[in-house]
Amino acid sequence: MHLNSFGSLRVGIGLVCGLFSCHMLLAQTPLIGNVPGRSTQSLNGTWHYIVDPYETGYYDYRYQERKETDGEAYWNNPVPKNKTDRKEHAYVDANTLEVPGDWNSQAPEFLYYEGTVWYQRTFDVAAAQRQGQRAFLYFGAVNYQAEVYLNGRKLGSHKGGFTAFNFEIPDTLLRDADNFLVVKVDNKRAPDEVPTVNTDWWNYGGITRDVHLIWVPDTFIQNYFIQLERPADGAAPRKRKVPVAGWVKLNGAPSGGQLTVEIPELKVRESFPATGDSVAFQLTLPSVELWSPESPKRYEVRFRMGEDEVSERIGFRTIAVQGKDVLLNGQPIFMRGISVHGEIPDPGRRANSEDDAAQLLGWAHELGCNMVRLAHYPHSEQTTRLADSLGILVWSEIPVYWTIDFGNLAVLTKAKHQLHEMIARDQNRASIIIWSVGNETPVSPVRTAFMSDLAKTARAWDGSRLISAALEVHYTGGKNVIDDPLGQYTDLVSVNEYLGWYGGLPDNCRTAIWETSYDKPLFISETGAGAKAGFHADSLTRWSEEYQAWYFREQVAMMKRMPDNFVGLSPWVLVDFRSPKRNNQYQQGWNRKGLIGSDGQKKEAFSVLNAYYEEMKAQPTSRKKR
Repeated sequence: MHLNSFGSLRVGIGLVCGLFSCHMLLAQTPLIGNVPGRSTQSLNGTWHYIVDPYETGYYDYRYQERKETDGEAYWNNPVPKNKTDRKEHAYVDANTLEVPGDWNSQAPEFLYYEGTVWYQRTFDVAAAQRQGQRAFLYFGAVNYQAEVYLNGRKLGSHKGGFTAFNFEIPDTLLRDADNFLVVKVDNKRAPDEVPTVNTDWWNYGGITRDVHLIWVPDTFIQNYFIQLERPADGAAPRKRKVPVAGWVKLNGAPSGGQLTVEIPELKVRESFPATGDSVAFQLTLPSVELWSPESPKRYEVRFRMGEDEVSERIGFRTIAVQGKDVLLNGQPIFMRGISVHGEIPDPGRRANSEDDAAQLLGWAHELGCNMVRLAHYPHSEQTTRLADSLGILVWSEIPVYWTIDFGNLAVLTKAKHQLHEMIARDQNRASIIIWSVGNETPVSPVRTAFMSDLAKTARAWDGSRLISAALEVHYTGGKNVIDDPLGQYTDLVSVNEYLGWYGGLPDNCRTAIWETSYDKPLFISETGAGAKAGFHADSLTRWSEEYQAWYFREQVAMMKRMPDNFVGLSPWVLVDFRSPKRNNQYQQGWNRKGLIGSDGQKKEAFSVLNAYYEEMKAQPTSRKKR
């Protein structure tokens, strides 16, 4: 959605409505925004499971999909009617998994398992809760494909391992007690999926994020967006009489009624006619304290329509590119970043809680960061909300990674679907300043057409943020040349470089010359070297902490000589993470490029980068690039 003018805002509303229709094709009901601000019932906890590598519970012996009423379908309750009744599956207390959580880290036999696991639990619903309320079943994420059944009926399917989805539960299907919920989870990799078969991270399977029942009135506020209108020239927003624009998507909207938007702290309260299911609005705030890393101010914003009221703490800020600078609230910023995987190192599992988010972002804050690149997929909502409150800038990315099938229109549709779900969940997070459409995709005409389509789509859906991707850089004639054709479609030129790790030694940085074909801000989205925490040797010994520290000392010296369009970096990576591609004696299934080891121990390079960031933090804004 563009916010440059109120006219383009109305265009944005049309795009959003079209987007929601597209979303219904896959997840059946459009995503409900701000789930933490709703009336919910948690379905987290202990679930039963059946491991089903042959998918026996889904297909019969002729490999035809089982009928809904088939007693041997694993979505049906397997309790025998009498002692002669034959049942060949059962959910038993001996086989349980915790939700949210990945299955790989919960039992040794699951470590490398990729395939189908059936999850099952029962739940009760208070009769008073159901009275006059619609119920939706919400999943924060399931990796990768979910088939969801309730009381023997299929609610729907979803593909995508890192984005949220929900289904409406028909009232006639929901019971007061003993609701039998089953989720078929399949994390097998495939060449026509996003991501594809080839990645450099662990394919954690399972219901990896929260599960909730959501209760809403018959007509409710489905989602919304509100933010400052961005000045066309990127100038600093005014402190008084600040223009704000937004939209609200209604579900079950009547033919009339009033939508009310209120910001109590600013004594703002205005109503707008709801003549359809989408309402665009404009506000003028008397004054506003802008959100920034130094002062992450947020205001309670309330939306009310009929019986439904939703509130959320939202920060107001602008982000723009002007020439060679990235401007936050009209002022140049230097991004002291770090790349982060959504993974907890000890014992090695998918991050799934607010405590996990606090651990990862706490380490980033200790490093001296004002920014994180959340790679290579959308991270949990706890992470982006915590970044909002801590004042940490965020790069958020979809898993279009390496060599997906760029010539396949169906794959492009899947990528757009995940892009939409990423934006729809987090569009009110002031911390998120960059939507990334991919990482290290190999240059070719078909790839550039695919990726540029994603970039244009992201900008059309949300014009209030910057669009980027980790681009290709090539080395020729002693120069590091950035001429990836995708760069013409992004707001800043972001590249991954590993001078001294995948080519030569770290002192190669001393003679490095950087050239780019684009007059845009330059961001180093990755750079790093592997080291086994606790392994010490001389600085020429690969995999030692000393080699990694030398690497970062040379990188830091190079960063201080970068061209004047250099606006920041997010080295690879905060913490060691699991990867089956890494198999020498130092890695043993871990990517060891973390500044923190798999045991939580800080490596020597952590202090090297921290010293650089403290130095940059102390410099005046006008000199931060030097």
